[in-house]
Amino acid sequence: MPHSLVLNLQPQSAISASHLSGRHLHALFLDLVRSQDPILSEVLHRQDSEKSFTLSSLQTRSHHSQLQYQHQSAIAAATPCWWRISLLDDALFSKLAHLWLNLNPKQPWHLGAAELRVTSILGTPQPKQPWAGFSSYAQLYEQASDCDRQIKLLFCTPTTFRQTQYDSALPTKELVFQSLLRRWNQYSGKPFSEAIIEPIFPSYFDIRTEMVMDSRSKLIGCVGEVTFSILGEVEAETIRQINTLADFAMYAGVGRKTPMGMGMVRRKR
Repeated sequence: MPHSLVLNLQPQSAISASHLSGRHLHALFLDLVRSQDPILSEVLHRQDSEKSFTLSSLQTRSHHSQLQYQHQSAIAAATPCWWRISLLDDALFSKLAHLWLNLNPKQPWHLGAAELRVTSILGTPQPKQPWAGFSSYAQLYEQASDCDRQIKLLFCTPTTFRQTQYDSALPTKELVFQSLLRRWNQYSGKPFSEAIIEPIFPSYFDIRTEMVMDSRSKLIGCVGEVTFSILGEVEAETIRQINTLADFAMYAGVGRKTPMGMGMVRRKR
């Protein structure tokens, strides 16, 4: 069952910009896992296949379609922040359930030298926080439309794709939907055929490139909006499966480095 959890955080001291990279937030997540299951933390650290989780960068704004993915300055102490963690694997969620359900707001966590407190965790959709939610894989499929031929996707943080030895920031139908399909087929237990991608074509785009940098790497990804249309004579079942993947995007993310804050994508209704 995919879960999208939003952790509300409050730093007890300033967080330097150098510790706000995806790499440091990935380490913080592994620390959270390690507090409950050290072996699982090591397994996730070494995971080479499609990751079973995604992470956002630390957010200080309430605007949820234009997310922060690069911080040029420190976050001051006592600044309310939120951080999204999505989990694609039921086993992973259950192993971490104690952490979510028995939250100790006084327990400190560390991001670099800064101390953080988790003030609350949201796991259900909220009027002011659309990134929180959950749905079983069966529900995603059953609730997906079998007649909606317009797929509007918002690329809320830079999204890039590996092609051979290099990265591509252009969100083609193959790259976007193959990314979603791989994660769906790995975790859902209800695999779809790759052939469902064939009738999908881009019909509108308003995108730009943005760069994400840390001390180790520099990546260029796209942000903005793309509409994909389902064209031609297409069976209702295929339309349902395509819409399922589009709805799944909020949990799965798209492209590379989703555990580092990249590729956060959601459907626009």
